[in-house]
Amino acid sequence: MKKNFSLFFFLSCLPVLAMDRPNLVFIFADDWGWGDLGCHGHPYLKTPNIDRLAKEGTDFHRFTVASGVCSPSRTAVMTGHFPARYNIDGHFAWVPSNQRRNMPDWLDPKAPLLSRFLKDSGYATAHYGKWHLANDMIPDSPFPSAYGYDEYGSYNCAGPQMFVHDDVKSAIPFIEKSHAAGTPFFINLWIHEPHTPFHVDPKLQKLFPDLEEADNVYAATLYHADLRIGRLLETLDRLEIREDTLVIFSSDNGPARGAPDSPLALIYDSATGPGYGIGGAKGITGGRRAFKGGLLEGGVGVPFIARWPGKIPAGKVDKTSIFSAVDLLPTFCELAGVQLPPTYQPDGISQVKTLLGQGEVKRSKPLFWRTSAPWPAQQAKPDHWVSYVVVSGQWKLCLNRDFDYVELFDLVRDPLEKRNVASRQGKVVARLRTKLDDWLASLPKKPSGNVFSLLRDQDTE
Repeated sequence: MKKNFSLFFFLSCLPVLAMDRPNLVFIFADDWGWGDLGCHGHPYLKTPNIDRLAKEGTDFHRFTVASGVCSPSRTAVMTGHFPARYNIDGHFAWVPSNQRRNMPDWLDPKAPLLSRFLKDSGYATAHYGKWHLANDMIPDSPFPSAYGYDEYGSYNCAGPQMFVHDDVKSAIPFIEKSHAAGTPFFINLWIHEPHTPFHVDPKLQKLFPDLEEADNVYAATLYHADLRIGRLLETLDRLEIREDTLVIFSSDNGPARGAPDSPLALIYDSATGPGYGIGGAKGITGGRRAFKGGLLEGGVGVPFIARWPGKIPAGKVDKTSIFSAVDLLPTFCELAGVQLPPTYQPDGISQVKTLLGQGEVKRSKPLFWRTSAPWPAQQAKPDHWVSYVVVSGQWKLCLNRDFDYVELFDLVRDPLEKRNVASRQGKVVARLRTKLDDWLASLPKKPSGNVFSLLRDQDTE
């Protein structure tokens, strides 16, 4: 059976292999707020290279990730599934914390994976930067190479930790080698910025002398990331493969925020080393509610800028197309000519037409979120009470953890979620609640597969 499937897969790709397939570079920042870009009107941040992507490509304003925190958001990119299907509702931490939260200790390498689909179709595949589909505190977790990558350099994973600023430096030789071999390449470039600790370069701080110290640290940190992205773009220009390469910039969730009086103090991270802590987190959301960890638009609505010269419209802002992280796998696979196996059912949809400027406002599939949020809302985080969300059409229904409080927003008329219309739209609330209940009933009760560390207390399994 396996041989027959492999033959079918090979034959299905033959017509496409004769065509030019784009190189794919997916830049996934860490806690980069929607408002933290020059092209989004930030008052002092300098992001000229990301702004260049927006000028030469399309800026999608209605893109959302599948979680307000790191690991589940990245799971959705890799699998094209809502992370709740794998019981990944929070970030991967040390084993007792994962176990207490009914989570696995890593994403199953046998899950359907974007990287493996592309590798099996002839792409050279690489991952550089943050991993966090396990944790550096789980030494027996699989290496990223087990997930369909030809090469990787990473941190927040088992094994040696790559230096945090070596992401683009590592990617450039891989690009050069793949190009010389005539092989299309896929790179997950999951940069660290602006997650804590802030590993700031003092030389870059001198570019922002008039800012208060915390803002200065934040500005220099993001500028450093933008410089590295610039070196990546320069490499594509030098190799004359700019028009053959789709480059996307996005973020895994909204910006982190500490308490207003959080001091700017040094902290130490076991994966990336020392740097400034949460007192330097000054990200903004462009007026959207909530921050990192929340399921309102400030927590899950993130930058998404796509450039593919000659294919994706240049200088365009798309404020209507509903685009999700679970769409990336089917989208990239269609661009790569990959025929997905019939046993794989993505939660997302291919958005190739949307990327090319031919999208439709209405979306054919609903979107769902699940997390654990406090109720009643905490005074310090009044917008972080949402535990369940369903988006269908223009409507977004939010529920608390007890299912006894709801808010409903019309994202077309009210993209900043300022007007709760649940009391006036009872039929819409009921319809979306039924969709959510059906989705929740389809989810597994606990993780399955080879996804548990030997450090786990087996007696409680």
